[in-house]
Amino acid sequence: MCKIDLISQLEKLVSENQNSDTMDIDLVDTVEVVRQINHQDKKVALAVEKIIPEIALAVDAIVSAFNQGGRLIYIGAGTSGRIGVLDAVECVPTFGIDEGMVVGIMAGGKTAMYKAKEGIEDQESEGAKDLSSVNLTQLDVVVGIAASGRTPYVIGALDYATKRKANTIALSCNTDAIIEKHAKIALLPVVGPEALTGSTRMKSGTAQKMVLNILSTASMIRIGKSYHNLMVDVKATNEKLHARGTRMLMQVTGINESEATKILREANGFVKLAILMALTGKDSEDANKVLTSANGFLRKALQA
Repeated sequence: MCKIDLISQLEKLVSENQNSDTMDIDLVDTVEVVRQINHQDKKVALAVEKIIPEIALAVDAIVSAFNQGGRLIYIGAGTSGRIGVLDAVECVPTFGIDEGMVVGIMAGGKTAMYKAKEGIEDQESEGAKDLSSVNLTQLDVVVGIAASGRTPYVIGALDYATKRKANTIALSCNTDAIIEKHAKIALLPVVGPEALTGSTRMKSGTAQKMVLNILSTASMIRIGKSYHNLMVDVKATNEKLHARGTRMLMQVTGINESEATKILREANGFVKLAILMALTGKDSEDANKVLTSANGFLRKALQA
């Protein structure tokens, strides 16, 4: 794409427009700079709220994939890629899932997490190549993330996913985003121009993180990873997680710390299993059978 065409594209993007509310941000004192940024940030949750129905469709697609053994795969460049990797990495300790169930891919690979690699995001073939490297199948869901909605790397990835018959979701912060046309579901939280023009790591980045948090968390809840609003499907593998697991066990069952510690040990650190054992009196083997027959849903297991 020639420079003139790219400039023309950028001029049409809401995220690249100059914000009329922050024109004097370089003249005001520090408190006012912070206030103006904060005022812009308040608009993010409202933008996400407007696309709740679309987010719910995306969650249902992800849940369907998980139930069939598929994966949730985020892919993006720059800030968008880093946010995807962050959410993917945090899903493992938060929900006790296996490595690889949620995958984060960013243009330039792991080293690009810490040092920007320019140019790769402009190549559609690189997006397709990176998805190919994780053995994409039709059971997977691919979320292409691009604040501008025009990143060639993401377009290439979404097109490759379509060819592989994987489900596709586009996440952008602009209306009429180009990547919307390359995905089955489009999530477009339009947050408006940034406080600092073009710095899409700000409102756009916040909106993207908010949406990805909802996608992964809601999907995990829908496959039985919570009990009430507690993250019970976790294994106590370090001091903090052991303390959190013991506390949850005490909260749900009413037993004391000593009993909770004992049962959690018998459950090999699996909090959800320990709760079922404490509430039913079953040993770990029998409780695990009941939990398995309930597809991992603790409420169903307790009813059974």
